[in-house]
Amino acid sequence: MSLVTPQIEEFIKTQSWIRKMFEAAAVLAAKHGADKVFDFSLGNPDVPPPAAVESVLRQIAGGIAKPLSLGYCPNAGRADVRAALARRIAAEQQTDLAAKHVVVTCGAAGAINAFFRAVLTPGDEVVCFAPYFVEYGFYAGNYGGVLKPVMSKPLSFAPDTDALKAAITPKTRVMIVNSPNNPSGVVYTKQELDAVCAVLDEKSREYGRPIFLVSDEPYRSLVYDGAQVPPVLPAYRHAVVASSFSKSLSLAGERVGYIAFNPAMEGVDLLIDGVILTNRILGFVNAPVIGQQIVLAALDSGVDVGVYDRRRRAMAAILDDCGIEYTMPRGAFYFFPKVPAGYDDLRFIDRLMSENIIAVPGRGFGLPGYFRLTYCVDQAIIDRSAPAWKRALAAGK
Repeated sequence: MSLVTPQIEEFIKTQSWIRKMFEAAAVLAAKHGADKVFDFSLGNPDVPPPAAVESVLRQIAGGIAKPLSLGYCPNAGRADVRAALARRIAAEQQTDLAAKHVVVTCGAAGAINAFFRAVLTPGDEVVCFAPYFVEYGFYAGNYGGVLKPVMSKPLSFAPDTDALKAAITPKTRVMIVNSPNNPSGVVYTKQELDAVCAVLDEKSREYGRPIFLVSDEPYRSLVYDGAQVPPVLPAYRHAVVASSFSKSLSLAGERVGYIAFNPAMEGVDLLIDGVILTNRILGFVNAPVIGQQIVLAALDSGVDVGVYDRRRRAMAAILDDCGIEYTMPRGAFYFFPKVPAGYDDLRFIDRLMSENIIAVPGRGFGLPGYFRLTYCVDQAIIDRSAPAWKRALAAGK
């Protein structure tokens, strides 16, 4: 007799390939030594937080003797944090926002879960383009929703709006987009985003209920080569933005994010109230108050994106030297190359592991035939891995 529900038992069987490969890396490190293992599995931002983070932490430490300094705050977040976030997001999204249009959450994951809890009923569909962050399926399933991946265009991973239009049904309630994208690093252009929104608007009118658009943007500030992340709120009335400071401030473990609502949405106040409620009743209660204070003080700061860019170029040089086909990522900190001819993604991952290189198979992101590499690792690891890559590719010939 199982002690967990059938749904959770199934989730366990299909849980993240990222974690599986991260655990495999630990086994190899114990066997061969950490310096002999090249682990490109986990997107854990390692660039140090900006100086403002250390400064505010010292201030916080000096004031914890005050009553309620670390006590509960409103479920939607501290008023000063919501107001500051509204100003920042309004500039990014080119949309007038008030503090009431922003709810502070336990990371972007908490934002998406709170939103899904408020708008999904069992059987509702959530569409997204593949490749996609695998947790989306679990988040939808938490509330009876069903994730419905739609293939993006091969190798470029640009949105395929014809495929999207064919995939939407009367059960479609939400579309989630992730740009800059995990795992591909693609950044959607304004024209591509507008085309997606046009499909959602057409289908919403056809089926007589809005299809929400969730723009998952934790990598918004990690872009290269002059790339611009277009605003989603002016493009679509029923859009919300979910994000966090896990990558932009290297605060992944502090779990502070937000969800911002389009003020133009009819009935938006009720939706906001619903998400504030779900943020509480899901057990989040409120985002960490120390993290909120850090964000407030460091909101105009950011990590050194140049570090990631140098690593990106170093990884690209290795892939080029090995003849591996890929599209250069314009954002985030991942490559999503094509598996060489003669392999499927699992066999190629095994081939890499034989040389102590750890990557994640593309099927873990809904797209077999590719694999993911993260470059949020010390550049010395990337550089040191080059001979191992050559051996791995040579052995397959």
